[in-house]
Amino acid sequence: MSPRVPSLAIALAALTACDEPYLVVPGVGIGYPEAGREAFNQYACTSCHVIPGVVGADIHVGPPLSGIAERRYLAGVLPNTPANLLHWIRQPQTIAPQSAMPDLGVGEQPALDMAAYLYRLDDSD
Repeated sequence: MSPRVPSLAIALAALTACDEPYLVVPGVGIGYPEAGREAFNQYACTSCHVIPGVVGADIHVGPPLSGIAERRYLAGVLPNTPANLLHWIRQPQTIAPQSAMPDLGVGEQPALDMAAYLYRLDDSD
């Protein structure tokens, strides 16, 4: 992981070190990566993003979602923390009103699951 994101790296190191079927995000909740993979299809995220391991169109409207855990910022403006990723997934227009990312009405648990899936990816995925 990038040394530019030390707090996220420390928080996620313990969370992603094992192959558990879930990801505990302290103070946020529990996400299930496999459910996250399904949620990306349910909310049609692959209409705009390439998401490793999720079958969908090869569209490049939004950025590819591999390596999220190694990014310093989300949406170019938010420090990359699990809580901010959940906020971005659930209410992107409140963060960046000019963004092409629509508010898809993603619920709290699906957002946790999506975040768990994304944080398990690295740049090689």
